[in-house]
Amino acid sequence: DINLIQVPGLLQLLRDGETVEDLLKLSPEELLLRWVNYHLKRSSYKGKEVTNFSNDIKNSEAYTYLLQQIAPADTNPALSLSPLQENDLRSRAELMLKEADKIKARAFISPNDVVKGNPKLNFAFVANLFNSYPALDVPVDRPVDEVLVQETREEKTYRNWINSMELKDISFVNYLYSDLSDGLIILRLYDEIRPGTVDWKKVYEKFQAIKEHFQKLSNCNLAIEIGKEPMGLKLIGIGGANILNGNKTLTLGLVWQIMRAYTLSLLTKLAGTKTPIADREIIEWANKKLQNGNKTRFLNTFQDSDLSDAKLLCDLIDAIKPGSIQYELLKNDSMANARYCISIARKIGARVYALPEDIVEGKHKMIMTIFATLMTRDYQNR
Repeated sequence: DINLIQVPGLLQLLRDGETVEDLLKLSPEELLLRWVNYHLKRSSYKGKEVTNFSNDIKNSEAYTYLLQQIAPADTNPALSLSPLQENDLRSRAELMLKEADKIKARAFISPNDVVKGNPKLNFAFVANLFNSYPALDVPVDRPVDEVLVQETREEKTYRNWINSMELKDISFVNYLYSDLSDGLIILRLYDEIRPGTVDWKKVYEKFQAIKEHFQKLSNCNLAIEIGKEPMGLKLIGIGGANILNGNKTLTLGLVWQIMRAYTLSLLTKLAGTKTPIADREIIEWANKKLQNGNKTRFLNTFQDSDLSDAKLLCDLIDAIKPGSIQYELLKNDSMANARYCISIARKIGARVYALPEDIVEGKHKMIMTIFATLMTRDYQNR
């Protein structure tokens, strides 16, 4: 894992004037490149800075110095720079990988992959080196603030959901607050839920350096405006500046409402109704399904305390697809039941984003999405 919780020594990669939050905003590739260059600067390497995992590593020079730098001091036989004496690049790459083999780090890559600059396989090779030998001491003057760097379960759920949407012109969400701060992802989500909702002529998709703040704020203000109407989100006390500045509470509240709107929009389309599906309709559907499946547990609200053992949800899954639940596997262990429940829900085709902990801890908002995705799955089979 390329993150500060697993490797607090990543704080060594901070540049002058940067904060821990700046590090969190970096993609895994950007972090790995910083890590590579950090170690190269501490070696006798005289080459150029590595800026990619393709052209910049083809000659194996950076790799050879990196391997010698990160190898444990007691490695026997010790790693050397001897591969650099070979002029043929493919042969040099093979010798470099033999050096990597001394620390059991020859993985994912062949000499040809190095010479051809295959970016995916070179990234995998370097990620494996990082995971095996990060060689980063925790700086004593910069303690890790776990409250800041630990991604919450809620943040991870929303981030994974957004990434699963495969939005147009959006590569990947790494850090929720900074990646949403220009308003573009929020506007893309709106357009995914209700195509044609966003007038893209009013949106800044590219930013000019001297106008960047104003342009991003304009996008965020537009996102709030559209969120209220026509999206119908309840956005009281939230403005575009809150999104731009990465206000955690207000950003999470907005993303939750967008995720809920998306889930219900799928249901609304499948049900063939013009008005959004209400919570009570989901509850009525669930109870009817449970009754028709000859189940004995029923639902009052998404805040029912007895939902925490996941057994009612398992009943509902079995009512949707009879025989899918092996009841002998259910236990008095609520967490084990919740894991099993979500696993089977996904297996029968429900796009569940909630986590087992959400069920056990009675997170009613996330529990509602489980019922909604199960209802969507049921409607798809009609």
